[in-house]
Formats: sequence, structure tokens, C-alpha cells
Amino acid sequence: MKQPWHTYLWLFGVNLFISAFTFGGGYVVVPMVRRYFVQKKQLFSEEQLMDLAAVAQSSPGAIAVNLAALAGYQVGGMGGLLISSTAAILPPLLILGVISAFYQMFMENTVISAILKGMEAGVAALMVDVLLDLYRAMQPNKSRLCSAMIPAAFLANFFFHINAIVILLFCIGLCAVHFRKHREVQP
Repeated sequence: MKQPWHTYLWLFGVNLFISAFTFGGGYVVVPMVRRYFVQKKQLFSEEQLMDLAAVAQSSPGAIAVNLAALAGYQVGGMGGLLISSTAAILPPLLILGVISAFYQMFMENTVISAILKGMEAGVAALMVDVLLDLYRAMQPNKSRLCSAMIPAAFLANFFFHINAIVILLFCIGLCAVHFRKHREVQP
């Protein structure tokens, strides 16, 4: 079914806005997509958003662009995918083009350095928000192992400086053993 032009215009505008004003990677985009696509417009459910985020994460490429493409496809089909993807890549493309052209000037500017430091704090707060949302979404499983793994992984990385890949591989192995035993116990 062909979408009305205002749907495509909205998709372009919201994805352009999200891409232009979210810094810090793909997981920072999820709360923005939730706000505009799930809460304000009710275009898909919270569960569908988590499914889209999982597919975006496991697909090659930038999570933010993948999520924009998937959300656009969910709302407007192939046209929505193309419009959303284009809108998602325009701001970073323009910003990187300007930074590349004036790289030396940016590196020496203390105001820009201070702005970037401030953005780091904002990104950290958004990432904590995303982690809390993912934790809440995981809670219906009520697995004590998964609930304990989150703070343990943070402590291992932050205080003991254990590489995130090592922590991730350990957690995958631990979950595989735990859930295999859990499955064997159930009739």
C-alpha cells in the first residue's frame, strides 16, 4: 500500500532530527526512536522496537542507520526505508565533511574541546538510560543470573579494567551453560 506523502516527510524529518542531535552511537538512538515512533505516534509497540533494535545491532553497519532503516521500513515500506536511511546518514556526512575540511582548526580550539567534553557527559547519561530500559525489558524473565551479570560486568570493566570482549565472551559462555542446565531440568 502506498503511503501518503506526509508520512514520508515525517520519516525524513524525524530521522534527520534524531541523527543530527544524538551523539554516542546506536544505543543512544533507541530512546529517541521509542519517543517518536512508539510513544508519540504509536507506529509500533515497545516489543517491536526491541526486536528492531536487536536486528539493527546484529546486522552489519552502524546501528543507528540500521535502526532508522528498519523503523522506516516498518512504517513506510521500501520508500520509508530509503527515506529514513538517507535522513540518518546526512548529518554525520555533513559534520564529518566540515570537520575534515577544518581539522587543524578544530583540534586547537578550546571551545570546541569543551563542547565535546560536555557531549561525552550527555552521551554517558543517555547510555545509562538505555541500559536501564534494556534491564527493565529483561526483567520479565526473572533470571537471577542475568540480573547479577549486569552489575558484575560493569564492575569487572570499570574497576578491574577487564577487556569488554573478555567479559562478553565469559557472559555468553556462562549463559549457555546456565540455560542448557535450566532446559535439562524442565520436563
